Amino acid sequence: MTEQRGRLAAYWERQLDKLDEKELARARKLPGWRDRRHRRPLAVALGAADLVLICGACVFTLVNDWVFTGLWAGSLVFGGVVFTLLRILTGRMTGSFSRLLDEREREWRHRVTFVAYQTLVWLMILALVYGLVVARAEDGGIRGAMMLSALLAAGSTLPQIVLGWSLPDDDPDDFAEGMGND
Repeated sequence: MTEQRGRLAAYWERQLDKLDEKELARARKLPGWRDRRHRRPLAVALGAADLVLICGACVFTLVNDWVFTGLWAGSLVFGGVVFTLLRILTGRMTGSFSRLLDEREREWRHRVTFVAYQTLVWLMILALVYGLVVARAEDGGIRGAMMLSALLAAGSTLPQIVLGWSLPDDDPDDFAEGMGND
């Protein structure tokens, strides 16, 4: 039994090391953008993409299929690009295990995940209410499912939005030290 536990622990350590390597590679990208001046417009853009996604879910049975597809696909692609940029700029706070974070990052992560979780719960309650309101309407089930998916996608981007907006600027000296420049 201990041999199996040792293998599992070794596998887990290798996986965490791979995550560290990916994060180090990501940390070297866009070094000049790691300030509020660049992150805040991206946070607003991601919030706007989420709103377009939700609006698309509201009107998808009321408008032409091409209009809905344009709104939905455009929002997903645009939001995905902005989400990726914010993920690079906010570092590993929303995507790593606590073992890999320093004290400051761990504190920010706990703040953000609490706010995002609470907001996501309210968004899911809103999706439930919306589903109940449209349940007897024509295509009520699919309308409720579309709203649920839009609100879930929007809720899953909340940590990036909150961090992108509120994270303070990095100290350039700390960033240069963390780059591995010897």
